[in-house]
Amino acid sequence: MERRVIALYGPTGVGKTAVAVALAAKLREHGQQPVAVNADAFQLYQGLELVSAAPSAAEQALLEHRLVACIPISEQVSVARYARLAHAEIDGLLAAGATVIVVGGTGLYLRAALSELALRPAAPAGARERWMRELATRGPQALHALLAERAPANAAQIAPSDSHRIVRALELEEIGALEPPRERSQLWTADVRHPTRLIGLVMERERLYARIDARAERLVAAGGRAEVEVAIATGASATARKALGFQELLDGDVDALKRRTRNYAKRQLTWLRKLPGVELVDVTERSPDEVAAALQ
Repeated sequence: MERRVIALYGPTGVGKTAVAVALAAKLREHGQQPVAVNADAFQLYQGLELVSAAPSAAEQALLEHRLVACIPISEQVSVARYARLAHAEIDGLLAAGATVIVVGGTGLYLRAALSELALRPAAPAGARERWMRELATRGPQALHALLAERAPANAAQIAPSDSHRIVRALELEEIGALEPPRERSQLWTADVRHPTRLIGLVMERERLYARIDARAERLVAAGGRAEVEVAIATGASATARKALGFQELLDGDVDALKRRTRNYAKRQLTWLRKLPGVELVDVTERSPDEVAAALQ
């Protein structure tokens, strides 16, 4: 474990935080000073600790976590803003002699933390709202057809049902910032800002789904719905409201919460297998201490 940046990625429910805490203990045995940097989009928010499965106080007592519950829930967070925060934390920690453990399940945020991504500019004020009104009025297929007229190569890379990407592409096309699709996205290059050991945690699928379902039950029992109700009352931003389970908890639909979380885990696993240089580590039937020992 010579590299001083270690990244832990994997699907929700696989146990990333527990492995990070166990790995930190092993690193200390070798004289290193580990500090975790969060790469989960929703763990950034104050007031979404339950919904986002943020590290508990006990876990943070065992391993310091940066960029957790650090942004008011009323604020919008972009990948570009997160990248600036993460780079500052990582660079500062490395300069101080620490070993950085980047932990998170938001694939784009992980890449933003580790790499220098050419992030697209923000849309002009009001553009997102205007295109969202168009989306509500005309539907995603009609906007996809419009995009196909203006930028056919880009439209060919986006599903007609993918409302978010269609709207973003139209925003960029409108200001002349929509680039032709590349053969291989910058997201999947091996370029990183610092030498990094990238570890992907995986688990037997049925066991993972059982853990996800159990977590959903615990979230409901722990007061997840009350947390999102308070978030709304305190002005939760549009980005905060996208947190996994936010709407399902409001609706009281536990089955939908479980289903959406399992589907999200599938997408995370797809992303995981695209990451260049990733070491896949199967954690099925292994304790966090056993996994951490095997990583040495």
